[in-house]
Amino acid sequence: MAQAIISFSQMDSYSNKENSKKGLFVQAGILAIAGVISRIIGLLYRSPLTAIIGDEGNGYYSTAYNFYGIVLLISSYSIPSAISKILSGKIAVQEYRNAHKIFRSALIYVAIVGLLGGLLLFFGADFLVVGRSATVLRFFAPTIFFFGFLGVLRGYFQAHRTMVPTSISQLIEQVFNAIVSITGAVILTGMAGNDDPSKRAVYGAIGSALGTGSGVLVALIFMFLVYRFNSSNIHRRIEEDTHEDMGYRTAFKLILMVVTPFILSTFIYNVSTTLNSTLFTRILINIKGMEDSAVAYQYGIFSSKAMVITNLPIALASAAAAAMIPEISATLAKDGIEEAANTVSRVTKVILMISIPCSVGLFALAKPVMMILFPQRESLDEASLLLMFLAITVVLYSLSTVTNAVLQGIGKIYVPVINAFISLLIQGAILAFLLLYTDLNDIALCIVTITYSFMMCVLNNFFMKRSLEITYDIKKTYVLPIISAAVMGGAAFGIHYLFSLLFGLFVGSAYFTNLFASIIAIIVAIIIYFVVLIKSGGASEDDIRRFPKGASIVRILKKTKIL
Repeated sequence: MAQAIISFSQMDSYSNKENSKKGLFVQAGILAIAGVISRIIGLLYRSPLTAIIGDEGNGYYSTAYNFYGIVLLISSYSIPSAISKILSGKIAVQEYRNAHKIFRSALIYVAIVGLLGGLLLFFGADFLVVGRSATVLRFFAPTIFFFGFLGVLRGYFQAHRTMVPTSISQLIEQVFNAIVSITGAVILTGMAGNDDPSKRAVYGAIGSALGTGSGVLVALIFMFLVYRFNSSNIHRRIEEDTHEDMGYRTAFKLILMVVTPFILSTFIYNVSTTLNSTLFTRILINIKGMEDSAVAYQYGIFSSKAMVITNLPIALASAAAAAMIPEISATLAKDGIEEAANTVSRVTKVILMISIPCSVGLFALAKPVMMILFPQRESLDEASLLLMFLAITVVLYSLSTVTNAVLQGIGKIYVPVINAFISLLIQGAILAFLLLYTDLNDIALCIVTITYSFMMCVLNNFFMKRSLEITYDIKKTYVLPIISAAVMGGAAFGIHYLFSLLFGLFVGSAYFTNLFASIIAIIVAIIIYFVVLIKSGGASEDDIRRFPKGASIVRILKKTKIL
């Protein structure tokens, strides 16, 4: 394991090099790639898990997970970023003793708030959620406690300008989450028997909750081992430090001052899903009198099928944004507002070149994609319809990622928070109205998800353009990618239809007929998109090089004479 971990001595060598900025870009890229891989693993394991626990079980799990996520945000989730910000300042001036004192104070802080958060989930489950989801929520309680320590350790290493331990721990967390979730669901649904479908669904959701906790625990063990591996260098630095020692009182005060804004902003950004879940379940169960199992079934289709699929292309676009945002910050510091505005324009163009075809592709092949990942026939049509609605959010959320980062990079830290709060209020009002006065149910969830992401785009762009004079080439940024994606989408739909008929003649399984036809349709669609986009003048070699793995894509396009 030692060879796979960057030690503090290696970190020092990185920070002393003239190309440290390049190193920061590489580290951001590592973390972004790890995040995408984690999303892919999360998407892949949801398919067999759904086959075990069903849409009803997914509904119980998702409802419980949303409240677990909110308590986690308040108690622990903001810790890595906050601790990284505090410690990096101390490490930069070589105050290693004070940095370590803050680190130890943070461990005490998360032990206290994590314990309180866990107790809240366990004893307050019936108050936080309705129906059988409360039982599932209680099994998330221990994870709240352990995640705080994991967050502090991740922030500690990020402060030393290495994302490698955090990235590896994220992958380990997701892998063990997948293994234990599936195994636990199989064992517990077997124990529940087949007589009561709702009992079986709840037991399966509990198995998935145990998987979440297991992933966090194993990742925590890994990060602790990384810390132990570096302990000799840590204590050597502390012993050699001659700076004045800050007291624990000062350390705790510093933590609270930095963590609180992080908690506020992260809470508002992420409370949208929990608000939707709460309104959906409480209005439909308590006011409209629907059965708990029916509500869980509908919410499970929305949250654990349609939303899970759209999260992957959003993660790809977010990874591209994360890899390029340091360029914006560096340009702003070095070359000023005008050049930073030009950089934002280039980044936005690339993000749209990725997100628009993803959105159109999901819309055109919604049912084939859904059938590959979640082939349950009883909910296939409904899940596909929801995916078609949510496809547009791929573009909207991708743009929001960029505009959020730009606003924070130019010092408008609280503007995205205020925008998110305004969008949240509008979304909540619309959802309550739709649920009370229409029978749209899970389609209403899609409508307000689109509304929220659209509002964030509009508000963020409005305030961003007040600070930066950004000019877009409308034709190359919007028109040509949309036209290219539309051609691609039509071709993908037609190719899938034709090859489905062809494979249907000699392939007995409808699943594999769809799988083979979808693979061909997707490959041809990607080629068509790049051909139309490049030949129409919508993308240059420089644009494509800004993609994740852009240099490799350029080589392939040149070999095939497309570029």
